[in-house]
Amino acid sequence: MAFFSSGSRALVEILTRLQSAEQPMPVDHTLFEFGSIRYHLQASMTDSENIYLSISTPSLSYEASPSSGFPEITLQETRKMYHKFAEIIEPPKEGYALTLKLNFSGLTRPKDRIKAINQISLLQSVILSSQLKDMLGNLGSSGTMKLVYNQRDPFFVSKTPVKINAIFPMRFRDDTDLAIASSFFQELQELGSTSSFTRVPRCSWSPIPPPELRGEYVHHLTTNGGFVSFDILARHVKGGRAARTAWILLNFQSYVKYHIKCTRSYIQSRMRKRLEIMTEVIDDAKLRGNDENRKKLQVRKRSKRRSIKFARAKKLQKGLKAIVDKIKRLRLRIRVKRLDRFRGHCQCFAVPKLTMAQREHKYQKLE
Repeated sequence: MAFFSSGSRALVEILTRLQSAEQPMPVDHTLFEFGSIRYHLQASMTDSENIYLSISTPSLSYEASPSSGFPEITLQETRKMYHKFAEIIEPPKEGYALTLKLNFSGLTRPKDRIKAINQISLLQSVILSSQLKDMLGNLGSSGTMKLVYNQRDPFFVSKTPVKINAIFPMRFRDDTDLAIASSFFQELQELGSTSSFTRVPRCSWSPIPPPELRGEYVHHLTTNGGFVSFDILARHVKGGRAARTAWILLNFQSYVKYHIKCTRSYIQSRMRKRLEIMTEVIDDAKLRGNDENRKKLQVRKRSKRRSIKFARAKKLQKGLKAIVDKIKRLRLRIRVKRLDRFRGHCQCFAVPKLTMAQREHKYQKLE
């Protein structure tokens, strides 16, 4: 959000460095900022107490402003705000609309110098707010004026005896930004019509130009995002609020586009996160399916192995049974034919029987 700050951070940094330096240092810087703002800072060794600041900014409306320099009301507002430590140099530096001579020697406390530097950084918003007040005064009781702060995004200010209306043509280059902006504006239109926002200035959106822009050139009203308009009350342009109101008006279109870009980035990040979650769920389902399929294959392989082992065991069992049967057949007594008849003939001979003493006879070893 620093981009929409009304103060110039570059000016604050350079001026703070000059004030905090132990020895005087020469400076010759040219700065460019958003909105075609150009600054020039100059300080010399011989005149170390004085710093010359020049600024050049395009006019908000070439119709209401003079061709060169700022209107008198702008110079008066500048003198009123910076009279303690700055004075306007006439004529300004060549190529610039305003030149200030800054002298912080009268501010002894560091706190006062920091405050003065921050006020100098608001010089752009002071000039723009004074220009806006001058243009509204030139409109009289009624009228419409085109304001150009950013060349690509001009806007209109319409004044009536009752109120001031700011009208912003909204243009978007990207179709996605246009869709988000259309939804945002429609929601804004619905909320503005509720009773909760009766005290706030009226804000509306329309896809066609409002009646206040009748008579404007067609190319000024060519837009794809419709027209946003809201009321500016008298209290918004009085006193110190005028500078803030002017800055809000000048940066409203840029802020809306910034908001749309942030919303788009948020939506895309949520979509990516949702996609990652869905991808994880799908991957987990695939893994679970693969695990189930793997388990089924493992069960099938196990049952197949078991059936193969059972068949092998059965086959082996049959083989072993056949071998055992063969062994049993081999262990049966061998029958020799006509052996019984031979035994009958042998019974006629007396077969001597050996006594126990003869059985226990021991042979003597011959030497």
